[in-house]
Formats: sequence, C-alpha cells, structure tokens
Amino acid sequence: MTDEHVETYAQDFRSYCIGGLLALVLTGLAFGLVIFEILPHFERLLALAVLAIAQIIVHFRYFLHIGWHSHRDDLQLVLFTSLILFLMVGGTIWILFNLHERMM
Repeated sequence: MTDEHVETYAQDFRSYCIGGLLALVLTGLAFGLVIFEILPHFERLLALAVLAIAQIIVHFRYFLHIGWHSHRDDLQLVLFTSLILFLMVGGTIWILFNLHERMM
C-alpha cells in the first residue's frame, strides 16, 4: 500500500469514529429527553425533531460522505429524494386530516 492509501483509510476511519460518536450522543440525548421528561411535552417534541434532523445530517456527512461541497450529483439526488418524501408524507397527512374532518 502506498502512503496515499494509508492516509485515505485513516481519514475514513477517523470520519466513521467521529460519526459513530456523534450518533451515539444524539441518540442518548433523545432517549434522555423522553425517559427523564426534562422538558414539557411540546418543547420535548421540538427538541426531538431538532435531534432527528441533526442525526440525519451526521449520517449524511460522516457515513454517506455527502456534504455541501461534495459531488453535486449526490447532493441533488438526496435533495430530490427528500422533496419526493416530503410531498408523499405531506399529501398523505393532508388527505387523512381531510377525511377525518368529513367524517365528523
């Protein structure tokens, strides 16, 4: 192996270790919020949503190696997939609430 390969493996390993540690910390914070009921209900839900978004960013950055300055195709793929998921989930929730209102 050349020195470049060793350095690349070391950088990847460092990235995985940092990502794993951050993921564990974020997961522990989320479990701690729910178990110990530190915040009121609504604030707890907001905090969990923020922690979930942070968890997604950590996974994209450290495990999938997708960042704002990475390959443009990868980032566009992730953004398009997020848009489609948002439309599907939002549309489903909209339809379910509409049906709920009609049944009342």
